[in-house]
Parts: sequence; C-alpha cells; structure tokens
Amino acid sequence: MKKALTILLLFCTVQAISQDTVKVYTQQPMPKPYSPPKPGLRLNVYTSYVFDDRVDSYYSTTSYYEGKIKANFQWGLSLEYMLHHAQGLELIWLHENTTAPTTYYYDNGVGNPVKTKELDLSINYIMLGSTRYIPVKPTIEPYFGGQLGVGIVDVSSNADNKESNTTKFAWGLKLGTNIWASQKVGIKLQAALQSVAQGAGGGLYFGSGGVSTGLSTYSTVYQFSLGGGLVFRFGTANK
Repeated sequence: MKKALTILLLFCTVQAISQDTVKVYTQQPMPKPYSPPKPGLRLNVYTSYVFDDRVDSYYSTTSYYEGKIKANFQWGLSLEYMLHHAQGLELIWLHENTTAPTTYYYDNGVGNPVKTKELDLSINYIMLGSTRYIPVKPTIEPYFGGQLGVGIVDVSSNADNKESNTTKFAWGLKLGTNIWASQKVGIKLQAALQSVAQGAGGGLYFGSGGVSTGLSTYSTVYQFSLGGGLVFRFGTANK
C-alpha cells in the first residue's frame, strides 16, 4: 500500500512539473526575425581629419613649383536614397579650409628668384556616389562606395591680394561602417580618399604674371581622411 501511494505521489509531482514547464515555455514570446530596412531616405553628416598632401610640378631648375596642402578638418552633408536595403545612391557635398605653403621659381630680375608663399586654400567637393551595404546585424552595417563629380578649388594670397579658382573633375572612395544606436539614428565610422584631378597648378597658385608662362601644368590632389559622423534614417524602420 505504501509503495502504491509513493508511486501515485511521484506521478502527480512529475505531471505538475511538466505542466508548469509547458506553461512557462508557451508564455515566452518568440524572437522577432530580423527584417532589413525598407527603401527610404537617409541624411549623412560627415566630419573627418584630412592628412597632408604634397603637390609639385617640374619642368626644369628654373621652371617648377612644390607645395603641401596642410592637414585640416573636413565636413559636409549628403542625401542618400536607399534603392533597397543594401544599395544607396548619394548626393554629397564636402568642404575644407586649409593652407598650402608653396615654393616656386620666378626670376623678375630683383632678389632671389626662389619664392615662397603661404596660400589660403578652400576645397569643395560636389559628387554623386553609390554605396554598397553589408548588414551583418541589425545594428552593424559595414559599407564601401565611390563617387564622381567636381572639385571647386579657391586660392588666395594675402601677401599680394591675389585670388584664383578652378573647377576640376573629382572622384572619391570610402570604406566604413554604420553603428545604429536606434532605428533612426546611427554613428558613422569611415576612411575616405578624395581626389581633384589636376586641381592645383602654377596658374592657379600664382595668378597672372605671378610665374613664368612656361609653367602651366597641374598636379593632382589626393586627400586621405579618417573620421565619421552621424546618419539619420527616414521612413526605413523595420516593421
């Protein structure tokens, strides 16, 4: 009789534990599967540190210039339309103010023909680009891309009150990642390269009459930057 009661009690206990386990399991919500963001608009805010870049051109020992575009900060904005969750089309504007100490040869018959000027330099990039995203997690979104457009270079010299500007073909490359703090706001980490093809030269640097007419070639500008910014997402939250 005692054995029968013991077996019956054990059976009831197992049944109660089993029912509680099923109840707890069924009450737990199923994890929501990740669904990529829908196509929509993004606003990107950029800020980066741009490193030094050397520019030069040599015809001969009496016809040359050499200079350095000094490191400085670059900032800008872009509007990006997401064609789908992994591809964006971006219109971007970047701006930088810096200086360019430049040495050149100009013999006007008075004093040392080797001249040096500290030039004020402003560069604006306006480009259209494509960005490929690799969304490995809902909050981590690596990307790479390229841009084509124009570089608008303005140069001035306080020493002789001269100004000059030029607009040249420009291109860019970028590699980075977005880290989403929420569905709408993310932090951007990025390395980039922008180039103004033949964007700096004798005529641009020194103005009319400032250098011998034989020095008319240009030097391509390459600007490597590290930085990031913020990204804002509109109408693309997961549903």
